[in-house]
Amino acid sequence: MTTTDPVLVSVRNHTGVLELNRPKALNSLTPDMIDIIRRSLETWAQDDEIEQVLIYSNSPKAFCAGGDVRHAREGIAEGKLEEVDAFFASEYLTNGDIAEFPKPYIAVIDGVVMGGGLGISLHGSHRVVTEKAFASMPEMNIGYVTDVGVAYAAQRMVGTRGIASPGLAKFWGLSGYRMYAADMLWTGVATHVVKDAHELIEAAIERGIDAALEDLALPALEEPAPLEQVAKDLEETFALPTWEEISAELDKRPLIAGEVRRLMAGACPAAIIAANELYEAEAGVDDIREALLLELKLGMHMYRRPDFSEGVRAVLVDKTQDAAFNPATTEEVDVEEFRAVLNS
Repeated sequence: MTTTDPVLVSVRNHTGVLELNRPKALNSLTPDMIDIIRRSLETWAQDDEIEQVLIYSNSPKAFCAGGDVRHAREGIAEGKLEEVDAFFASEYLTNGDIAEFPKPYIAVIDGVVMGGGLGISLHGSHRVVTEKAFASMPEMNIGYVTDVGVAYAAQRMVGTRGIASPGLAKFWGLSGYRMYAADMLWTGVATHVVKDAHELIEAAIERGIDAALEDLALPALEEPAPLEQVAKDLEETFALPTWEEISAELDKRPLIAGEVRRLMAGACPAAIIAANELYEAEAGVDDIREALLLELKLGMHMYRRPDFSEGVRAVLVDKTQDAAFNPATTEEVDVEEFRAVLNS
């Protein structure tokens, strides 16, 4: 292990430490990074000397901006679909390992966390964020679906609000809405908020996570969660089972319609339909592994469609935001295409 490795692994005072170390790429997850994390967790789960695991970034800008989908797009273009399949399968396996990890797993999030970054944080026992953190699932804009177990976990999270909300979870996943600290704590994406990430990291290693949070977690945030103000409209709209019904209901909800339409203006129509079906399917599964299997099947289908490579080009490669998705409207999308995959 060298200081140039994409994840720096160490053990400090009975704590397994994973330091994300790809700051120029905002810690976008590569196959190597996933392998390092998974192998470390396998070792530490069986090691009685390890009492907790701590994962954080050494970048002040980002915890992790997601999976390296540019790498996946290149693999598809080069005909290396087996390698791309293996990457996503390994990533989802790691998400499940985190969800089932038998010891405290603490993610300290300072800055952006998106996509795959939520897969290596959301399933842990502690999601500690700073007031600079924000979380988003922007997959719709690249022709993909809400993956890494988020569609499963988000529907079941209970934050300071005290209840789970499948409708609100679906809104978050389909719209790409950015949750900041207040929203994250209220919905359950975050379990705690602290002022200083580094201070919390050092305290957790020195005294254990519970003692560190007792001293450093903020008792409450001054501002209310923005989602709290519109939760009823969002929940009643996005709890509907099909996108056709959701879209029709939006037209009756002026309080939220404009902002939802704005957030989704660049979204891939097929991805919207597919992701909605994924949320509906994951609402009925019994565990995270079953949910991740659904995501793997649907995901493999999605990145084989031209929309994925076109979306990654427009958003992340050329950054022109001019993706030409086909079909061009949700009305033209055949929902049975995605239901067949999920039911296979």
